[in-house]
Amino acid sequence: MAQKQQRKGTRNPDLIRGVGKFSRSKMYHKRGLWAIKAKNGGAFPTHHKTTVEKGGAEVEKLKFYPADDVKKPLANRRKERPTKLRASITPGTVLIILTGRFKGKRVVFLKQLSSGLLLVTGPFKVNGVPLRRVNQAYVIATSTKLDISAVNVEKFDDKYFAKKVEKKKSKGEGEFFEADKEEKNVLPAEKKDDQKTVDTSLIKSIEGVPELKAYLGARFSLKSGMKPHELVY
Repeated sequence: MAQKQQRKGTRNPDLIRGVGKFSRSKMYHKRGLWAIKAKNGGAFPTHHKTTVEKGGAEVEKLKFYPADDVKKPLANRRKERPTKLRASITPGTVLIILTGRFKGKRVVFLKQLSSGLLLVTGPFKVNGVPLRRVNQAYVIATSTKLDISAVNVEKFDDKYFAKKVEKKKSKGEGEFFEADKEEKNVLPAEKKDDQKTVDTSLIKSIEGVPELKAYLGARFSLKSGMKPHELVY
């Protein structure tokens, strides 16, 4: 017994272009229109148009369509996964920054933040690198490690480093020409105190290791003939 072909697309396939396989009466029965008519007293159901009173007369209420296409954001179905920390980076590891303002500086890794960024510091009193966030893709982990058990870094998170957005006030014509000096961002006293607190406990650990303070203060650089892939950091 021949297997029945599965229906694909339309119920009335074309024999040739514009000519269907089944007639109108055959499709009437195949689509079940007779059952819809019988259910509604021999006639197809009609939808009543809603009207609105406008100027004393009833006017058909039209559906509103926006003139421009309204863009709808796509649903983000990605599951947030915490950034995996490299096995060579552990709390107290000395890192070398490869890019940015402090390129070539050696810093001490303190902890990984919830955003996946690394919390590092020079410390500031040793090489001028303050508490900051760094992407682990732009650092080299060295074999030098430091005991940072005495350093308290619980209060530092991503919100701690967020910039405060202030609304700019519109200046008048007189104020515009009189303003000679631009306002500079001043570091709050609270953050200065936090830096001093971290540096104090960190420098005590650094001073306990011979020549480590000089090592952190020196900038990393390559000389001619040195092959980076053969170096042991």
